Amino acid sequence: MSSLVTYEAYVDECADLFALRLTELGEAAESSNEEHLPPPDIGHWFQCFAFDVIGLITYSRRFGFLDRGDDVGDMIRTIDKEMVYFTLTGVYHSLHKLLFPIRNRIAGSKGTGRTYLLNFTKECIAEHQSRPAAASTEQAEAARAPMDFLSKFFQKHAKDPARFTMYHVLAGCASNIVAGSDTTATSLSGILYHLLKAPGTFARLRAEADQVSGQARHISWAQTQKMTYLQAVIKEALRLHTAVALPMDRVVPTGGVEIDGNFFPEGTLVGINPWVYHRNTAIFGPDAHAFNPDRWLTTDAGRLSSMNKNLISFGAGARTCIGRHIAHLQMAKLIPRIVRDFDFSDINSPSKEWSTANYFFLKPSNFRVRVKSRTKD
Repeated sequence: MSSLVTYEAYVDECADLFALRLTELGEAAESSNEEHLPPPDIGHWFQCFAFDVIGLITYSRRFGFLDRGDDVGDMIRTIDKEMVYFTLTGVYHSLHKLLFPIRNRIAGSKGTGRTYLLNFTKECIAEHQSRPAAASTEQAEAARAPMDFLSKFFQKHAKDPARFTMYHVLAGCASNIVAGSDTTATSLSGILYHLLKAPGTFARLRAEADQVSGQARHISWAQTQKMTYLQAVIKEALRLHTAVALPMDRVVPTGGVEIDGNFFPEGTLVGINPWVYHRNTAIFGPDAHAFNPDRWLTTDAGRLSSMNKNLISFGAGARTCIGRHIAHLQMAKLIPRIVRDFDFSDINSPSKEWSTANYFFLKPSNFRVRVKSRTKD
């Protein structure tokens, strides 16, 4: 967690740019005829934010999504298409051997986003190799200076180049980008979506953000950890809109296993979709299908412990997402910032739901809301 705090400046940098873009979008809408100007797709802007943050954390360089506002290098579209393949072959394993050679041929000729990310990574590697020797991870943490993942991977490569090769450096950086962008962006969309559907919750979180931040522009990570309502909102939104929406299969070990009164022989694949599991009324209460952050503020220690243990938004056990703390850092800092500083109006009626597609990540599309800078009394 000590290294996590050093990345806070990266999140602040991107949050400032994100806020600037929202301000500009609001001003553009006010200066024109709103009837003919489509509201911005806030889900797209969350992706821009997440990509640039993970770019800084991985390479100490932003990709420029927040600067340009569009799909830099076609990376968003490429990852979306890749996830279709991964989901299909992840569920139907036998198709992988058949489709993999075809996919590689197609990707080789049309993989714009993949090529862009690969070239971007190679460029950053070349820059890194031309620099003077970097500080060690321990030295960076002691100085509270951020050390990007590229530098950390290079340190591992220097210690054991035969075991941690340049391929691992390249693959590790690329994996960071794929794993660290969609999950965070989808989660941010899920949080704001549920806040907009519950105006009272939005107002309550805004009041907490006002009280904690005072006149400061940035809300620190340390402050967010003391914002009990913010933490409840994040947990509840991730419970109802978990970014990963496919079962993480496990193989039944030797001897078989009994689950909920049913026996499964060894070798059986078992799993459950978090979207199903998180709506279990026996765990989360009779209103498990409703957005209710107050459930996490219960004084019943036993119930709270049970809910925390069964919240699998980032997986569980040995397979818990290793990047969950970085995702939480971004959510905990950006959400109170935009709730405090901007007014949003959901253009859909409360009964109308957004559009989503489930290809491993359950991503929203066309999440359009009107936004303008908040006018404080």
